[in-house]
Order: sequence, then structure tokens, then C-alpha cells
Amino acid sequence: MTELIRSSIRHISDAANNADSFRVLRGRVSVSKIALDARFMPYLELAGFGSVALIRSSDLRFDLLSALVERWRPETHTFHFLCGECTVTLEDVAVQLGLPVDGSPVTGLSSLTDPAAVCYQLLGESPEDGDKYFSGIKFTWLRAKICRLSATASEGELMCATRAYIMHLIGALLMPDANGDSVHLSYLPLLADLSTARSYSWGSAVLAMLYKELCRPTKPKVKDIGGCLILLQSWALYRMPFLARVRHQPYLYPLPLR
Repeated sequence: MTELIRSSIRHISDAANNADSFRVLRGRVSVSKIALDARFMPYLELAGFGSVALIRSSDLRFDLLSALVERWRPETHTFHFLCGECTVTLEDVAVQLGLPVDGSPVTGLSSLTDPAAVCYQLLGESPEDGDKYFSGIKFTWLRAKICRLSATASEGELMCATRAYIMHLIGALLMPDANGDSVHLSYLPLLADLSTARSYSWGSAVLAMLYKELCRPTKPKVKDIGGCLILLQSWALYRMPFLARVRHQPYLYPLPLR
């Protein structure tokens, strides 16, 4: 593998060959522990997040993920094994997570002129009443809002809570930052109309961020990793079934189990 690396770039695979210990990366437990309210499901299905909302497992094997990073080539965005090259594709995102992979790109403004107004409009309240220029929403605030939903909530309140749930999914499961505890506000305007939210290629955005996060920890000094790690582990267990035979507890990944 050393021949594939530009001489000016240090790669963890070269460092691992000369190290006495194996580097195990750290990462966020990218899963929501909020009980899924059955009333959200029609809106989640409408927005294209119905399948991914059912993923409940947080049993991430960071030794496996770290071994995959050692075989990741930033130059080609592929894993290099003795048998050849392979990588996570849009097809894998579609069948593993059920996210839409066609449609408009997930993009938007990096900062909003009036974030509080956007939150009041789409979430029913704002997490930062005293700050006009906040750019992220903390997971603790989103969880509290979802859990406060009353049994007699109106359709408007249910839609606001569903948007909060999707924002939590995006920030904690689909596109998490390795060190963050919040989700960027720029995703929220894309959820204004839940019926058109599925017209965006969320799967492409998830895959692009996973590629980016796989490239970053190939540097020997990096200790953590972000991105959709559940997708990466589920892909590895499905594409390389011999890895799934050693199980400490049942995996809640439907495709590898099938």
C-alpha cells in the first residue's frame, strides 16, 4: 500500500506498521436513544426518513472501523484489500439506510439572517432566544422538545416535532461531527415542506461526508472519526459476511442479518 501514497503525505497504514500498539479511533455513538413516537411515522415516511428512523443499534465496533481506515485511500476514495479495491456506494446508502439518492443536492446558506425566526416557524420555538446569530441546535434541546410533545398535540405541533426528530437524526446519526454536540441550522429550511424534503438527495450528502471523515483519520495523529459510522459498519458486515459471524450481541442491521 505504501506505493499508492504520495511521499509528501503520511498515512496511518505506514505508521501502523512501525507501531507497537493498534490505534483505535473514537467516535460519537451515532444513534438516537429517543423512543420513536408512532405519530411521527407518517411524516417521516413523507419526508423520506422512515427507514433510517427505525435504526436503533449503537453497537459500533471501533476496532473494525479503525482497521478499515488503515486501508482507505484518500486519492481514490476506496478501500485497498489484498483481493482488490471496493468502496461504499450510493446503492449501499439506498439499501442500507433507505435514504433517497436522487434529486436536488443538499445545500443551503451557511448562515441565516434570522435563525430564531426560522426556528419559530419550523420548530415552534427557538433554542437561543438571547442570541440572534446562532448556527447550530444542541441535541439536548432537540431531545427535550421531542419528549415534551403532549398526547393531544395538533398536526402543526406533530410536524414541528418531526422536524426536530429529523434534525436529531441528521446531526447524531447521518452526518455527525466527530466532536460536536449539535446539528447545523442550515438543514432546517430544507424540511420546511415535508412533502418535498424527499426530493433532496440526502443519501449523496451522507456518503460525501462519510468519504470526508474517512480521509481525515488517515493522518496518524487524528484520534476520532465522524460521519455515518452505522452505515460504514453495516456495509462491512454485509459485503464481508465473515466479519458478522463473531457477534457479541445481535445486530439490528436488517440487511446483514438477512
